[in-house]
Amino acid sequence: MRRLLVAAAVMLAVGGLFVAVALIDPLPPRTVVMATGAEGGAYAAAARRYQGVLARNGVHLELRATNGSVDNLKLLNDPRSGVSVAFVQGGLTSATDSTDVVSLGTVFYEPIWIFERGTRPSEARFNRFRGRIAIGEAGSGTRALATELLASIGQDSSQIETVEMSNTDAGEALLRGDLDMVVMVSGWEAPIVRRLLVAPGITTLSVPRPDAQVALRPYLTKLILPRGVAELVSDRPPTDVQLIGTKASLLVRKDLHRAIQYLLLEAASETHGAPGIFNRADQFPAAETVDLPLSEVARQYQRSGVPWLQRNLPFWLASLAAQGLLLLVPLIGVAYPLFRLVSALYDWIMRRRISHLYGQLKLLEVELEARGVDKAGPEVSAKLDELEERGNHMNVPEAFTHMLYTLRMHIEIVRKRIASEGTAERVPVRSANGIHN
Repeated sequence: MRRLLVAAAVMLAVGGLFVAVALIDPLPPRTVVMATGAEGGAYAAAARRYQGVLARNGVHLELRATNGSVDNLKLLNDPRSGVSVAFVQGGLTSATDSTDVVSLGTVFYEPIWIFERGTRPSEARFNRFRGRIAIGEAGSGTRALATELLASIGQDSSQIETVEMSNTDAGEALLRGDLDMVVMVSGWEAPIVRRLLVAPGITTLSVPRPDAQVALRPYLTKLILPRGVAELVSDRPPTDVQLIGTKASLLVRKDLHRAIQYLLLEAASETHGAPGIFNRADQFPAAETVDLPLSEVARQYQRSGVPWLQRNLPFWLASLAAQGLLLLVPLIGVAYPLFRLVSALYDWIMRRRISHLYGQLKLLEVELEARGVDKAGPEVSAKLDELEERGNHMNVPEAFTHMLYTLRMHIEIVRKRIASEGTAERVPVRSANGIHN
């Protein structure tokens, strides 16, 4: 009986285990897709470093080239795109517009660069510019911010010819003389930015009224590009340049596995944690909510770093161990009361079996009282023997043997009663005249 009950309990516990598995996260995916922006840009360069970090942990980061932040955001918001991770510049979305996307924090500055053919730096020329100007491709963050910037300074659109080009292509065209000006949003690390900063005949312009721009658009930051920082020998740029910039955020879909989010944050720390032209050491990744709320993983990472298991075990082993711990809680929650119930049920069955014998003993006593010892004694005695035999052959756990011993004592008491009452009835009674009745 006990074996059957234990087997049933095990089956129920296993069933509970499978239910728990279905309710918690599965193991992390082996492949994750990241939207990176155009080739040759800062996004693509950073994404390749992320790819190396994830590859060390057995996860393939598939990189998908796009036109930039606007395209990246569209892919993240589309669950059918397969994209789970992307860099997106600040100021392009909100929690209302991107309900299924959260942030792992900001990871680097993206200045707005204004490069012009010519050698006379003057921010005043920007809003009186005439000629061909590249302001990024459709779907890029550059185009969205450049359009906003030109409108804010009162640029006469009839005096300019805008050209759709990627940052890299626009920079090359400017160097060849095919364009007069390029506006691009990109990190300092982008190769085309570094080339234009030191190229002869190219001037890096300051943004008009940067303090006012930042005051009106809180997602922007004022940045100073120091004189000579691009190339000290040739003193490029020849003056300090006042820039404004956004911060690139590392965004993920809400359903991306927690362990992968931690891996991405490790990659972000390794890639962006060093000091740079515009940031101090360990400034990034930063727990900042530019457009979207931080994921719970990002909050925990900022408080206590990578979980202990992931710090001390290989990634996949840590994932298995973490899943095991998650399973243990619901399993204990199912198994503990279940086994207590089984134990209580088993005790009840054992006690009921013995109590059934007591019930039969009680019926024999009632029969004895009703019919009398003289009539029922022999029959009750035979039944007492049978009852005692059944008790002797009853297989019960040691914890219940005392009940059987007590049953035997009570059977013996009934026997003694039969014997004593039967003897009393057979003893002759002497009358007063000495004659036995």
